[in-house]
Amino acid sequence: MPLTKRIIPCLDTAYGKVVKGIHFKNLRDAGDPVELAKYYCNEGADEIVFLDITASIEKRKILKDMVRKVAYELTIPFTVGGGIRSLEDARIVLCNGADKVSINTAAIENPKLIMKLSKIFGKQCIVIAIDAKRRYDLYEGKTIVKTKEGKCWFEVYIYGGRKPTGIDAIKWAEKASKLGAGELLVTSIDKDGTRMGYDLDLIKAITKRVNIPVIASGGAGKIEHILEAFTIAKADAALAASIFHYGIYRIKNVKEFLLKRGVKVRLE
Repeated sequence: MPLTKRIIPCLDTAYGKVVKGIHFKNLRDAGDPVELAKYYCNEGADEIVFLDITASIEKRKILKDMVRKVAYELTIPFTVGGGIRSLEDARIVLCNGADKVSINTAAIENPKLIMKLSKIFGKQCIVIAIDAKRRYDLYEGKTIVKTKEGKCWFEVYIYGGRKPTGIDAIKWAEKASKLGAGELLVTSIDKDGTRMGYDLDLIKAITKRVNIPVIASGGAGKIEHILEAFTIAKADAALAASIFHYGIYRIKNVKEFLLKRGVKVRLE
């Protein structure tokens, strides 16, 4: 597992524009994906994640032309997700410049797809996105996590955070790892867009149980939140959107802050 921690800006897109909301709702325009990708690449981002967040809801293909335009501007790894439901969908995205594909809804509805993708394209190309929400009704058979707010379990949501599945996020993370996922992108719906910090309980519960890289996502608002994701939750990478899109922090400043506190990052 890599020792160097990664900082990953996320480009959530809808209808060709980068957007940002709160709890996956109330989306507002945050800029042009091509220009933002180019900017973050020059700023020292370790990777870029591009998520077409309305593709699964609208049951349409991902915007391959947009993927190609973004990929053209990048010299760093590029992960693309949203609307990828088959081997052919993944092939199109990878052939248009993506280094990795991220799947969520399709993986839940057809777990064998993870194995097929991993076998054909290689484990290193397959990112399983897990969108999860806290539940305080303690069902038997769920992975119970002790938090400051009380005991809870985490439920997986699909279709852009709109549909609950009843699936235990911790157990699903373990299963996805065994099926061939090369990495997990774990997003807290409760924390998304709030800038109140990552759900460290969720991230930590997963990093304890899998031996593949975990990307923390959802809730970064302060530079200290990213530090916590690495030191408390043991994440391998931290994904953020609004703090970068709206100029609250620059990637270089975040990395310098982390380095001073003993976190290994790539700084050019």
